[in-house]
Amino acid sequence: MGKIKQQRVAEQIKVATSELLLFEINDPRVQGTTVTEVNIDRELQHADIKVNALGDDSRMGEVLEGLKSAHSFIRKELGRRLKLRKVPQVHFHWDHSLQQVMEIEDLLNNLEIPADEAPKPDAAETGQDS
Repeated sequence: MGKIKQQRVAEQIKVATSELLLFEINDPRVQGTTVTEVNIDRELQHADIKVNALGDDSRMGEVLEGLKSAHSFIRKELGRRLKLRKVPQVHFHWDHSLQQVMEIEDLLNNLEIPADEAPKPDAAETGQDS
C-alpha cells in the first residue's frame, strides 16, 4: 500500500472513532475521551489508536477497559462507515504525550533564571573607538 493511502485511512479511522466515542457509545467510562493519533500498518490490517481523557491520566484504566468492551462495536461501525474490503484490527493505547507536555510546561514555568543586567555592547559593535 502507498503511504498516502495509509495516511488517508488512518485519518478516516481517527474521525470515525472520534464520532463514535462522542455520539454513539454511552459507556460513562469513555466519556470525554479524545482520539489523539492513529497509526496503521502498510497492509491496513492493524490500527493503533492512541486516546486520552483530556489530560486526566488517572482515568487510563477505566477508559481502556471501556474501549475494550466496546471494541467489537467500534470495529463493526468502522467497517460500515469506511467501506474497506477488510476492516483493520483496532488496538487502543493510552497517549501519554499530553501529560509529558504538561510536565515540560511546569518545568519551564518554574525555572529560576537570574535577572542579570543586559550585556553592554562592545565598542566594535557600536562603531566607536576606545
